[in-house]
Amino acid sequence: MSAKVFFSKEITPERIFEIYGRLGKELPGKVAVKVHSGEIGNQNFLRPELWKKTVDAVNGTVVECNTAYEGSRDTTEKHMKTISEHGWDRYFNVEILDSGSGDLVLDIPDGKIIKKNYVGAGIGKYDSMLVLSHFKGHPMGGYGGALKQLSIGVASAFGKKYIHGAGVPEDLWTADHDSFLLSMADAAASVVRYFKGNAAYINVMMNMSVDCDCCAVAEDPCMADIGVLASLDPVALDRACLDLVYASRDPGRDHLVERIESRNGCLTVDAAQALGVGSKEYELVCID
Repeated sequence: MSAKVFFSKEITPERIFEIYGRLGKELPGKVAVKVHSGEIGNQNFLRPELWKKTVDAVNGTVVECNTAYEGSRDTTEKHMKTISEHGWDRYFNVEILDSGSGDLVLDIPDGKIIKKNYVGAGIGKYDSMLVLSHFKGHPMGGYGGALKQLSIGVASAFGKKYIHGAGVPEDLWTADHDSFLLSMADAAASVVRYFKGNAAYINVMMNMSVDCDCCAVAEDPCMADIGVLASLDPVALDRACLDLVYASRDPGRDHLVERIESRNGCLTVDAAQALGVGSKEYELVCID
């Protein structure tokens, strides 16, 4: 059965709030709002002001996890400093999910590559999750969207190494590439199942560089902004974003497509569908 993906070309806090409302999903209890806080030096990450109206509406707590690589977010102390410099704690309550509380281990019995996912233990405080993603390229994953936020984004610092290493943390940067992509799908499946349907997903297609917001030195955006998309299905959502890139006539489109295809990025979407995370079949509902 196809999922509904709502789409608007307008990218404003008000339109993001409106498109979230179109989902008709009330997130219960305490809501974790997963964002990308942005590496220091990165010029492309989405600022907190863009999300504020929607985060306030769900009374959410912005959550993040520490990184597996050296930088401005690899310890809780440095990460919280980065969060302050980027203005997140000016507007929201913020929690680093893997800050001193260990990991919560989620089993993935049907995982293609990994059978366990190590996420920040702080996730246990929350009843539901709103996943806010910046859709763009990625140096390793090919692209970054909702599935990356669910996998690498929610994983603890150790969990990120475990996913990147396809179950062998020591192989963080040297594991078989497709096994890493499949591990992301496995990890995403575990988080979706953990929240038992109490989740919603928004992707914003702006500032679309071939590089991720985790890059301190990133290429400038190569394509014009496309819009905001929202769904209750993260697979449909990412597939719809990829389709919009492929259908674009923007002169920078080929550069982003080359990044996606050279890293086999669509494999993660295919694998997530195979695990039952969602469907690549969708109905695009335009609200402009």
